[in-house]
Amino acid sequence: MADPESLGFEHMGLDPRLLQAVADLGWSRPTLIQEKAIPLALEGKDLLARARTGSGKTAAYAIPMLQLLLHRKATGPVVEQAVRGVVLVPTKELARQAQSMIQQLSAYCSRDVRVANVSAAEDSASQRAVLMEKPDVVVGTPSRILSHLQQDNLKLRDSLELLVVDEADLIFSFGFEEELKSLLCHLPRIYQAFLMSATFNEDIQALKELVLHNPVTLKLQESQLPGSDQLQQFQVVCETEEDKFLLLYALLKLSLIRGKSLLFVNTLERSYRLRLFLEQFSIPTCVLNGELPLRSRCHIISQFNQGFYDCVIATDAEVLGAPAKGKRQGRGSKGNKASDPESGVARGIDFHHVSAVLNFDLPSTPEAYIHRAGRTARANNPGIVLTFVLPTEQSHLGKIEELLCGEGEAPVLLPYQFRMEEIEGFRYRCRDAMRSVTKQSIREARLKEIKEELLHSEKLKTYFEDNPRDLQLLRHDLPLHPAVVKPHLGHVPDYLVPPALRDLVRPHKKRKKLSSCRKAKKVKTQNPLHNFKHRGRKSRPTAMPS
Repeated sequence: MADPESLGFEHMGLDPRLLQAVADLGWSRPTLIQEKAIPLALEGKDLLARARTGSGKTAAYAIPMLQLLLHRKATGPVVEQAVRGVVLVPTKELARQAQSMIQQLSAYCSRDVRVANVSAAEDSASQRAVLMEKPDVVVGTPSRILSHLQQDNLKLRDSLELLVVDEADLIFSFGFEEELKSLLCHLPRIYQAFLMSATFNEDIQALKELVLHNPVTLKLQESQLPGSDQLQQFQVVCETEEDKFLLLYALLKLSLIRGKSLLFVNTLERSYRLRLFLEQFSIPTCVLNGELPLRSRCHIISQFNQGFYDCVIATDAEVLGAPAKGKRQGRGSKGNKASDPESGVARGIDFHHVSAVLNFDLPSTPEAYIHRAGRTARANNPGIVLTFVLPTEQSHLGKIEELLCGEGEAPVLLPYQFRMEEIEGFRYRCRDAMRSVTKQSIREARLKEIKEELLHSEKLKTYFEDNPRDLQLLRHDLPLHPAVVKPHLGHVPDYLVPPALRDLVRPHKKRKKLSSCRKAKKVKTQNPLHNFKHRGRKSRPTAMPS
């Protein structure tokens, strides 16, 4: 075998069909975790691998899984079709993402390897039919996999060969400890297993003892986040809660942050408060949370990746704090009572081309900060993380800093150089908008959005299947308007813009004005009757020549 330090995909002994799929994805060389994990996995070893978010962990287990399945079918004795691989993930979104990656990698061998996703509880009947056909790989959350095992829809005791636990550090913290232990009782005594995680903690050690047999540990010597040349991390100390809203307004309204951005808050109530606040200034945003149907959440992520939206407000139950062991997350916390416990956005979800992550609320754990920051600066793209900090949160910020830079190293979270006094002219506007966003308006906004999303997700399901282009036009950032919106707040007078920022803001305004003029001109040319005026006696306009 070639020197492991210089291994490429073509040197790993992979099936040509997998190499073709890898080439189609544009991967010229494996990432560090892929280069180390794939050869060991192909040797039949159990793996405990830690690599940072966005480093290619999904492909690191999917490629050897597919290779082993293809090799068995090509060279082994003819055996009955059965489920040979299981991938456990903590959330429904991650299940869809894992399924998508496996399907992309098996694009040229889809007849030989089939994959099924059983994470959505509402599709139990259709899942039962799919499992009867015995797909080669099943992806799902521990609770859904266990449910199908208990109903005899899925049988693994005599067929399972490979078990993967992805985002393993979340499995226990999402409350799946009991389900996982029960699930293991349905597995054979001997199978190959992979644990993939972004962090190592006590839960990982417990999982290791439950699942792995003499594993090889890959604790790659790389920072948990990209370097400062790719990812810039800043902190800005806001004296009051009002200052946080004021600063966010200035950053977004004056276009000081360009490109797509993710705003993280700590509760669902806060996410809608922030959305309604920005709505006052004609800044469109989407809220991604566990109350929405799975189809809607995935549609929002898909459209965000396609560039339909520039700003998404995200909340994640795990980010709020570590729940009690054995209790499903997201239940009983104020502001998140109805959150789906198997939804999550801070960890693992693949947002594309995110320019900036704004921690409007400081994450409750250093690990949560790493997973939030990991949404940007992916695949060698640059990114920025800006964390808003109140004076009372400085000690907690120190713990995050300690995890990021270690002892004796230079600080990673640099002070964000911004003069708050230059945007004091906007303060009265922010106060006015904050007063308009009441608890009642937040409740109305949440109820309105859930009703609309349920309608789009269920009643129009068959319509959108027949008319996929109409689904593309469905937007999730339309104004909710439960609060009183004052139109003048959407316009920023030049006298309020700080002198130092006017050169940055004016070109942006000119571009917007120019585009709106072009649109109006286009409408006039497309509609020749637009300026039709009745002259003399009343008459109907004659048809225009084609």
